[in-house]
Amino acid sequence: MCILVASVAMAQTQTTPVPAATPPATETQPAIAPAAAASAPASATSAGELMRAAREKQRAAMAAQQTAVRIQAEAAGATMLPWSPSPALEAAAPACDPITDAVVAPWIEEAAKANSVPANLVRAVMEQESGFRPCAVSAKGARGLMQLMPETAGDLSVKDPFDPKENIAAGAKYLKQLLDKYKGDTKLTLAAYNAGPAAVDAANGVPDIPETRDYVDAILKKIKY
Repeated sequence: MCILVASVAMAQTQTTPVPAATPPATETQPAIAPAAAASAPASATSAGELMRAAREKQRAAMAAQQTAVRIQAEAAGATMLPWSPSPALEAAAPACDPITDAVVAPWIEEAAKANSVPANLVRAVMEQESGFRPCAVSAKGARGLMQLMPETAGDLSVKDPFDPKENIAAGAKYLKQLLDKYKGDTKLTLAAYNAGPAAVDAANGVPDIPETRDYVDAILKKIKY
């Protein structure tokens, strides 16, 4: 019996393969990089596409939340009517963070200089309109940092209202048009930016609209006119 056990052990020792040692990296044979290290060049993504993706992510999260609430309600024996979020509710919480000053400041300066408008006016309007959130959309459909209405964006040949740089340039251009129309009157310019030139012309001044009056006063305080 002892002889048999010893023979089996010797046979296992002789037939068990010994893994070959991996040769060390040399100058002529570099070490093989892990597969995760190999990467293809990332495709360029515009800021506008990122904003749209953020908004789609927000809508998906809201839809998932609605479904969860409905399931809970049905489990409790309650019946819920169909519901969809209003534009105002969607606009209340933009699905993106405010753009940093280090990024936005050069664009403001460039747009202001190109259109001969005060940079602090462009900045104050942007802050009041969107809080520096490039994906912001108002209940009325105004979009981006300077909250351009679709009609205005079209008149200014804006291709992507969610592209921060393009939006700022168009907003500054629109401010210039209004300043020229109202002969440099900042109050009327701001009132027209908020309520529209037709409302200002009809009122022959700042319209008696609480939102517009508050808007004008808030921005004038920011630029210290």
